[in-house]
Amino acid sequence: MSDTATYEPRLRKIYRETIREKMQEQFNYSNPMQMPKLDKVVLNMGVGEAVADSKKIQTALRDMEAIAGQKPVATKARKSIAGFKVREGMNIGCKVTLRRDRMYEFLDRLVTIALPRVKDFRGLNGKSFDGNGNYAMGIKEHIVFPEINYDQVDQIWGMDIIVCTTAQTDEEAKALLGHVGFPFRN
Repeated sequence: MSDTATYEPRLRKIYRETIREKMQEQFNYSNPMQMPKLDKVVLNMGVGEAVADSKKIQTALRDMEAIAGQKPVATKARKSIAGFKVREGMNIGCKVTLRRDRMYEFLDRLVTIALPRVKDFRGLNGKSFDGNGNYAMGIKEHIVFPEINYDQVDQIWGMDIIVCTTAQTDEEAKALLGHVGFPFRN
């Protein structure tokens, strides 16, 4: 083992040192493996304008890569919809799944930098859990992230953020995300 310290994201360190203890006090787990933890974060950006201009999807992919720090995948239309001028197989969005260190880094930036920059922000909806301990939220403007240069943006897109946890219930997941720093309003 070398003398140099390995890098650990700030949020992971906080989880290891304080959040685990708080969760143990709150839920009285008999086994440390029962303790819920963050599993993955999925970012999704729909680009409806890509139907008219295929260059928009490239811009969205570039912006998503800057936000996530990882190369996103273009999502394709599953079937043709004549009313929206969408053909099967056409690129209409992008998504990326973050795990481990990148996930912790992203959540740290989301909670400390991006959410406070949201206009008229009054807290996150505490009812957006799916019943299995996963939380979904939407952001109307992707420009709240510090990686996006506002002057170079030609189009503002919304994005979905899904935080998957190993929690068994929504109550456990809400407590975990609350300790992580998610500002729930109720």
